[in-house]
Amino acid sequence: MTTTIIQFPGSNRDADMISALTKICDSAPQLVWHTETEIPSTDLIVIPGGFSYGDYLRSGAIAARSPVMDAIRNRADQGVPVMGVCNGFQILTEAGLLPGAMMRNSGLKFVCREVKLQVANANTLFSTAYFENQVIRCPIAHHDGNFFAEANTLKRIEAEGQVVFRYAENTNPNGSINDIAGIINKQGNVLGMMPHPENLIEDFHGGKDGRGIFESVIGAVRIIAA
Repeated sequence: MTTTIIQFPGSNRDADMISALTKICDSAPQLVWHTETEIPSTDLIVIPGGFSYGDYLRSGAIAARSPVMDAIRNRADQGVPVMGVCNGFQILTEAGLLPGAMMRNSGLKFVCREVKLQVANANTLFSTAYFENQVIRCPIAHHDGNFFAEANTLKRIEAEGQVVFRYAENTNPNGSINDIAGIINKQGNVLGMMPHPENLIEDFHGGKDGRGIFESVIGAVRIIAA
């Protein structure tokens, strides 16, 4: 299986994502710089966390206009799975690949701790390794993770099962509407989430709760390719 990580100026979780994908897939991911206009053949595209362009203007706003985004959009339209974590989620919303918007945390402070996540939809490319309503642990580290969507959009994504993860057990760290921590697009192949599953995939991390997200999409891709 071939995976690809997109790198922007200010990405700082790309090394963590490289390590996670290498361990889970038994091969290192391809690295694509944001100025590229083409993405090599791949089974999964990941936009990692960090502070692209120093979060200037809005988090992800400048990165969303980088040349590589058209290539990502084309691959997503072709059905290639795309996963954006933290700043990657912010970039995907700014680029219009996911609905809603990311605002400043309600407490106006950077938060870095572990939260609980409820699996709101276990029937997606990214969540089949879990069961419905399962509660898992996952680290967070962000300042602009407050997910918002206007009423009609929120009603639609809720009704169509596009909410994949919610903050559980009163651990919502940022004020996200409906405790939303991760969503998918209508087609079901683009995931954005604020927590960092790549930092909880092995016993060395203190647990493997985040591993299922990667195993879900990798397993789905392998089944399709078989």
